[in-house]
Amino acid sequence: MSRIKDAFKNGKAFIPFITCGDPDLNTTKACVKEMVKAGADLIELGIPFSDPTAEGPVIQAANMRALSAGVTTDKVFELVKELRAEIDIPMVFMTYANVVFSYGTERFLARCREVGIDGLILPDLPYEEKDEFMAYTKEAGVDLISLVAPTSEGRIAMIASEAEGFLYIVSSLGVTGTRSEITTDVGAIVDIVRKNTDIPCAVGFGISTPEQAKKMAGFSDGAIVGSAIVRIIEEYGVDSPAKVGEYVKQMKDALRTI
Repeated sequence: MSRIKDAFKNGKAFIPFITCGDPDLNTTKACVKEMVKAGADLIELGIPFSDPTAEGPVIQAANMRALSAGVTTDKVFELVKELRAEIDIPMVFMTYANVVFSYGTERFLARCREVGIDGLILPDLPYEEKDEFMAYTKEAGVDLISLVAPTSEGRIAMIASEAEGFLYIVSSLGVTGTRSEITTDVGAIVDIVRKNTDIPCAVGFGISTPEQAKKMAGFSDGAIVGSAIVRIIEEYGVDSPAKVGEYVKQMKDALRTI
């Protein structure tokens, strides 16, 4: 049974993303524990992939570092199993369709259920092709989390009406990465979403400051941050967990004031 709804029950959710295995799996594990301690409501775990098409240079580089360090999908599953012994907040995988296909879709989702993964985000999976995965995600009790982008326009209502877990609203065109300002009319997208589903929605892509997080969560049910966290890990390496925890606390504190 997915725990994702629990992430949104105590006010606005803060959802950090981390690339597993950058610079190593022990550091990832320590960072996740610090993020939970600092108030993260749900964690997105990136499974490294050689061609992460939705990612900007910061997360692309993290994928390369993790793969070069020998991180595999099996090792990421083992990491989640270890984390689940200590933390109970929702955790979701963010990766690419090819990672799941090459592992074997049925086997991948069975492992997700086994280790306690609550959801799966595949940014390169078109809405029209999600049925290829749905039978397996439903069987495993894992939510297949949909994304809505500024370009989705006429499809927003359709995507929202079938959403599971939470709806990931992409705030900016292009790839992930911090932005100095977010110009998309996120409020208008959220209005359409609200008319078509009761599922919570959170905004990601481009958020890096407490002010941006507060603004985006003001429109929606939460804020998602990846590149800014990955950049801290890139800078501090094995010494990054405490710094990541400090950053997450700042972001979560900003959302508590909404």
